[in-house]
Amino acid sequence: MAGGKLTPRQKMINLMYLVFIAMLALNMSKEVLSAFGLFNEKFEKSNVAAVQTNEAILQTLAQKASEDPKNFQGPKQIADKVTNLTKAFYSYIGELKAGITEGVEVDEETGKLPYEAMDKADAIDYTWFKGDGYTEKGNEVLATINKYREDVKAAVGTDKKYKAIVDDLNSKFNTDDVKNKEGITVPYLDYHYRGFPGIASLTKLSAMQSDAKSIESSLLNALIGNTYQSTASYSNYQAIVVLDKNAYFQGETVTGKVVLGRYDANTTPTKFVGPGKIENGQAVISLTAGAVGEQNINGQFVFVEDGKEIPLKFEGKYVVVPQPKEATISADKMNVVYRGVVNPMTISFAGVSDTDVTASGPGLSRASGTGKYNMSPGQGTEAVINVTAKLPGGKTASSKKVFRIKGIPAPVGTIGGEMYGAKGQKSRLAVSQIGAKLPDFDFDVNLTVTGFTFKAPGQAAVIVNGNRVNSQCEAAMARASRGDAVTITDIKVRLEGSDIMLPRTAPIVYEIQ
Repeated sequence: MAGGKLTPRQKMINLMYLVFIAMLALNMSKEVLSAFGLFNEKFEKSNVAAVQTNEAILQTLAQKASEDPKNFQGPKQIADKVTNLTKAFYSYIGELKAGITEGVEVDEETGKLPYEAMDKADAIDYTWFKGDGYTEKGNEVLATINKYREDVKAAVGTDKKYKAIVDDLNSKFNTDDVKNKEGITVPYLDYHYRGFPGIASLTKLSAMQSDAKSIESSLLNALIGNTYQSTASYSNYQAIVVLDKNAYFQGETVTGKVVLGRYDANTTPTKFVGPGKIENGQAVISLTAGAVGEQNINGQFVFVEDGKEIPLKFEGKYVVVPQPKEATISADKMNVVYRGVVNPMTISFAGVSDTDVTASGPGLSRASGTGKYNMSPGQGTEAVINVTAKLPGGKTASSKKVFRIKGIPAPVGTIGGEMYGAKGQKSRLAVSQIGAKLPDFDFDVNLTVTGFTFKAPGQAAVIVNGNRVNSQCEAAMARASRGDAVTITDIKVRLEGSDIMLPRTAPIVYEIQ
């Protein structure tokens, strides 16, 4: 039974062992044979279920590999190798089982093998064993078991995640010599199959098929389970603060949430719709900020799961504030508007769109352009402008500013457009227009002279209606000599387009040459 040179005593012991086994086989009770048959039935049913279950797991893994090749293509390749090896080995063991049941008739009533009649060991003893060694078939059986074990180990590789499965594989398909209860070393096939009833060997082969399917099932579950565990590992997650918006005013309640988000280079959505692109599992946003005020960002990811597209929508908000271009500088004492003219104003609220800003005040009206207003103050000494803004989030804020109202300052008289120290011939003064100007006044206004007083040296003053000298002025001017100064005083000035009369105008002197 053992290989190598044996002493006559060892040969005798081995022969006695075979005789003992044969005697046990001959005397094995019908109940024991039937029990082996029942165990074989259970193994057969379990094996059919295992085949179906493992095929379903493999199909799921194949689906995942097509949807997410970066995560599942590697495990799918290992699964294919192990599945093909197991299928071939399972089929080979089935052929060995067929050899045991060859010529055995199934009971017509029960549809089962005649377990109690399968007490002979001929089917295996004559084909696997020869003397103390193995036949060519026996060596083939042993080599097939060893090859299956080593091929599966090679397919799995050295990843420590599968060490427990590999250890189980080595244990279930260990073909080393075995010491029996007498301490005698017996070759693997001898220990398990030589001299045993056919039904016992059949059951053991069914158990071997079950072991192969068990190894395959454990590995398939580990492959798909470990991949899920890796993709769902908390090491791939990060706590992310998600605020309801990206800008807040002082004193406003900051609202939002903290969520767990996962992103890695292996996460590849089928589609991405939004203002950006996918880089390393993240949607990197890139867009030009819109108009001042609250703006929205939205889009969606699309993943494929179990052959179906799963859309994941997202939405966020951000607030656009005007880009500062210059410092805001104001003279605290210069909040002044002038009565009688249109005072242009720009009114805005930081961080709020112009469409959400309203302003009101006496004589205030909208003008063309963002934040542009015109103010024409009426009576009184002060004007209050109130501004209300609708803030992002729905709340409102208000502000006001007080402006002093002033009249237009006193103008300076002009002769022919000249201020201060006009001179010339008498004839020039006779045809020149008496006017008025507002030097250093920032508003463009048109002034009309409605009257004045003309005074030549040694002559009576002449009151004139209009803006040119009359015949009385010319008569008085005729008596004036070279070097005399004609004075134009009490110039009456009206704001063109209104009934507003300006304050007393400064006089002007004309030197006759």
